[in-house]
Amino acid sequence: MLTTAESVPLTGPLDAAALRRAAAPLTVVVDGPARVRVERGRRRFRALRQGGPVYGATTGFGALVGFPGRADEADQCDNTLAHLGAGQGPDLPYDITRAALLVRTWSLAQGYSGVSAEVVDRLAAMFATTFAPAVPRYGSVGASGDLIPLAYATQALRGRGHAHLDGRRLPAADALTAAGLTPLALDGRDALALVNGTSVTTAALALARDTVRAAHRALTDLTCLLADLLGCDPGFLDAGLLRAYGHPGAAAVGTRMRHLLTGVVPAGTRPLQEPYSLRCAPQLLGAAEDALAYVDGVVAADLGGISDNPLFFPDGDGDGDGDADGDGADGAARVVHGGNFFGQPAAFAADLLASVTAQLGNLAERQLDLLVDPARNGGLPPMLATVPGAQHGLQGVQLATTAFVAEIRRNAAPAAMQSLPTNLHNQDVVPFGTQAALRSYDMAELLGLLCGSLGLGLRQAVHVGARRPTAPRCGELLDALAKTVPPVDPDRPLDTDVRAAARVLLTRELP
Repeated sequence: MLTTAESVPLTGPLDAAALRRAAAPLTVVVDGPARVRVERGRRRFRALRQGGPVYGATTGFGALVGFPGRADEADQCDNTLAHLGAGQGPDLPYDITRAALLVRTWSLAQGYSGVSAEVVDRLAAMFATTFAPAVPRYGSVGASGDLIPLAYATQALRGRGHAHLDGRRLPAADALTAAGLTPLALDGRDALALVNGTSVTTAALALARDTVRAAHRALTDLTCLLADLLGCDPGFLDAGLLRAYGHPGAAAVGTRMRHLLTGVVPAGTRPLQEPYSLRCAPQLLGAAEDALAYVDGVVAADLGGISDNPLFFPDGDGDGDGDADGDGADGAARVVHGGNFFGQPAAFAADLLASVTAQLGNLAERQLDLLVDPARNGGLPPMLATVPGAQHGLQGVQLATTAFVAEIRRNAAPAAMQSLPTNLHNQDVVPFGTQAALRSYDMAELLGLLCGSLGLGLRQAVHVGARRPTAPRCGELLDALAKTVPPVDPDRPLDTDVRAAARVLLTRELP
């Protein structure tokens, strides 16, 4: 079994950094307070199950809640999971699947879902390995949680279906054995708690947000490098100008850009007013910053919230805090049936993130178009080719960026307003947060490639005659790109170079 020094405690907040680390083996700690919470929640569930109907434990599911479930608890688990094996499509990326299970583990470990301690222990043990359930992409509406994808994940943890281990797709039972893991044994409450939450949506949104934030930072830096290479006057970043605009994001972006351009020397050859892809960059990037701040808030709330139904509380505990004095005492309990599995906040945030991604992609593509056009790039050769005609420079890359932007735009249509009733009108309004979040994850990857394409173009521009940056921090950025990507001379396939430049830009430390 692989282990790592990285650890995530289940007491305290869960942050997006932990979700990123979950793609590799890490230690998830079921500490003492978490174990007390889980065991106490289990006792509440057991007591309440004896006293009356509890959704999913004694009843059918969804529209069939009015019918009794199976009497045997193991059969009730099968009853929960088997009918949800209706997903289709390619497997979700393993980083989403493992991040989703970390979100699920944290939620269950707060003690309000009534699951057994063994469930949390087995989930925690999985993260110390490379095991990742094979989960099909299509099938969730994000309403009663991510039912179908989480059912596949749960079945894999039971040794059914398929899973990935060390990059190989295997029967889940074989993958568990090879990883040294024990299959999950579940009752109906355990099974329902594992699937009745928005963990896939939350994980995909958080990972997409992280990539878009990195791309936003990279585009801010690349805009400064472009302005320096072309010899632009930085007056469009004037602090008073941006304060007068009235939007905090624009002011913050302007401050960063002025910092990066400290020491820049205008060439004196540019037009009085630059194209909008330069002159309006702080306004565009600033609006993106303000929008991303909203997405940040939704991600933080989702990571700190309990996504399940029903929930089990101490009697009279209106805020869900439970045993505030920590004495471990068990008192009267109540079961609350509601809708904390409804992924509407994430759906709205993912749609907003898609809009931000599309406009950032537009900016990157337009800046590259400006850079390869001799009518606007200060006289550099067309397509930044060393010998135009005999060589083609960035021509293929520019074609690809056009395709990337078209794909992003095609996928940017809002998902959260496309509700369709299902489940005999039990789910008569749905948020489609899963689709919105997974779509944003895909778009974020393309945005990263657009950043890499622009970075490659800026590196090539200096090779074919653009001046060396005059701002020291812009020079550092150029050197980082040049160290990773050689000049395009002669022509060669550039797909790996674009990806390499993207990695440099999206993982670069802030200057």
